[in-house]
Amino acid sequence: MESIGVLLTCPMYTNLHEQLANRFNLFKLWNFSSFQSFSQTHANSVRALVCDTKIGADANTIDSLPNLEIVSTYSVGLDKIDLKKCREKGIRVVNTPDVLTDDVADLAIALALAVFRKIPHSDGYVKNGLWKHGSDYPLTTKFSGKSVGIVGLGRIGSAIAKRAAAFGCPVSYHSRSEKPEAGSSYKYYPNILDLAANSQILVVACALTEETRHIVNRQVIDALGPNGVIINIGRGPIIDQRELVSALVEGRLGGAGLDVFENEPNVPEELMGLENVVLTPHVGTDTVETCNDMADLVIANLEAHFSGKPLLTPVL
Repeated sequence: MESIGVLLTCPMYTNLHEQLANRFNLFKLWNFSSFQSFSQTHANSVRALVCDTKIGADANTIDSLPNLEIVSTYSVGLDKIDLKKCREKGIRVVNTPDVLTDDVADLAIALALAVFRKIPHSDGYVKNGLWKHGSDYPLTTKFSGKSVGIVGLGRIGSAIAKRAAAFGCPVSYHSRSEKPEAGSSYKYYPNILDLAANSQILVVACALTEETRHIVNRQVIDALGPNGVIINIGRGPIIDQRELVSALVEGRLGGAGLDVFENEPNVPEELMGLENVVLTPHVGTDTVETCNDMADLVIANLEAHFSGKPLLTPVL
């Protein structure tokens, strides 16, 4: 398969780069001054495109690669891929679900614990030498037993629900439809406002679509209230970030743990000095184990496609 051209849209995981280079004719888009300069000389050579949550495959990119057969995203999310265009042109699409579920769910719980127990703040308290001066560290808030509402009870949402339940947290959820597999374990709310009004912690775990963009708006934030906490490990634009920031600054929301943002890597300056906000740089999947598994799955899907075998994780 060494002659098959694969375009990598941006730097990802080193192991993925190495595996692609060993098996295919790999093009790294960032080695060219622009996509236009790349396409002028190499567009006809590309049969596969590997992207992620930073640089995906929009309609213009897809149209510029006349021999493109498959798009593989090094992520579970598909919001950076023009699925309609891929469907029109008969281009296969694959992602990397399941292998990243545990890490993202772990981070959601970690963010909640960090917000309620103020772990980053207490870490600074010790490292800055304040503890040895004898000042009393302020009390924090208990996480166990808090009511948790999950927006999106898919693979990741379900994994978060199981973890939250282990902390004695009553779990509810909102999604497009009620999940029969949830049974009586979790309460279903067809209206996200009702979910927020009956939760102390709102965890965003759904996919980003036109329907879910800004689904967490001012009304939802106000329904959660000044003691509520939002955790977002989904996608930044699912929350109206401007409303989130103003609610946190004005005290209409109790806190937030955010791994994703509307305009990454740009983060609102107002969030930087808030002790009730914990921020991470979109690292939900970023463990050695999961990155290796994701890389292996990208490679396995490409090899299956070019060998005429069934795809492992087909989207289209």
